[in-house]
Formats: sequence, structure tokens, C-alpha cells
Amino acid sequence: MAYRFNYTFGNLAAYDADSKIPQNVNRNLHFKTTIHEVVGGLEFYFKSYQLGNERYPETFYFLAQIGMFYMNPKAELNGNWVELQPLGTEGQLGKKRYNNYQLCVPLGMGYKFSIGKIMAVNLDVSIRKTFTDYIDDVGSNTYASEVDFINHDEPELSYSLSNRTIDGSRTERRGNEATKDWYVYAGACLTIKLGNGNVCWNFK
Repeated sequence: MAYRFNYTFGNLAAYDADSKIPQNVNRNLHFKTTIHEVVGGLEFYFKSYQLGNERYPETFYFLAQIGMFYMNPKAELNGNWVELQPLGTEGQLGKKRYNNYQLCVPLGMGYKFSIGKIMAVNLDVSIRKTFTDYIDDVGSNTYASEVDFINHDEPELSYSLSNRTIDGSRTERRGNEATKDWYVYAGACLTIKLGNGNVCWNFK
């Protein structure tokens, strides 16, 4: 096995207008967010592997990590992208608003192979289990009423971004409280060995 620590940056976006489900199209929500992620954990090899060793040149591996990511969902309004978390679009106030910093647990599979004596390439795909339902700013089953936004700093803006249904209704489900959000990364990594060869520690 091997220790692994990494920082990953990416973008997420989705538009109800692209959905094939009529209820989602009518809901008419959309979002985009950047994801900054820092995680650490282990690669568990399925067979012996050692960088630069011709006897052990490659292996498949299982990846298990834990870490934290930053999200900041935004929606477009009149040509401007507006941060949604400060607005509490589901009627949240103060500490009831979700946090932009969240925990994640990446789990995945990969393939690693050496290139010569000092380089190796990782190819892997891993899903991220999260503990939030607000990467897209949508978590509650129901829409908040206009009264719920009276004490907000920007009640009109919060209310207008809360319900963007095409027909103006509030009868359809806004989100799904029973599930949490997941996201997936697929990528490649180049490893370069610095210094002397591998050291095997003897703890006796």
C-alpha cells in the first residue's frame, strides 16, 4: 500500500432546462460551483508494486481517503451570478444555513504503472461521498413561503431565487431530503521519484 495526499480543483454545474423530466424542467433551477478539495488516505495494491522495479511494474489498486472540500453554489439572475448560501433560499437564517466547507470520503479504483526507473502514472476514478445535500443549493422537499424571508438581509432577492418555477407553482417537490449529494472525479497523476531507491524499514 502507499500513502496518498492530494488537492483537486474542479467545476460542477447543472440546469433543469436540460432535464427530460417535465417536473424538473418546470422547477427551472440551475447552479454552478467550484470545488476545492484536500484529501488524504491510502492506495491498497492488488499485487506487489515498486516504482522502477522491473519485477513489479504495475498494479490495480483500491483508493480510500477522507478530507474536506469547499463549495459555493451560484445561480444566474439578470446576467449576474449570485452566491446562494448567504441568501438562505430555503428560508434558512443564521446558523441554520449550510456551511461552504464540508467533509468528503473519496472511494475509488485505479491502475498504476512505472515508466522507466523514476516515473509512474496513476489512472483512477473515485466517487466522493459527502454529508451535505446543498452542493446545488437544493435540499428541502418543499418551497419556503414569502413570509419565511421577511427577516433576511435581502428578502426580495432570496425569495426570487427560491422559486423559479415556470408556472409559478409551489406544489411540486423542490429537492429530496432523504439523500445526500455525491460527485465523481476521474483523472491521471504523474509520479517522479526523488533521491535514492526504496527503503524498507525494520521495526524489530
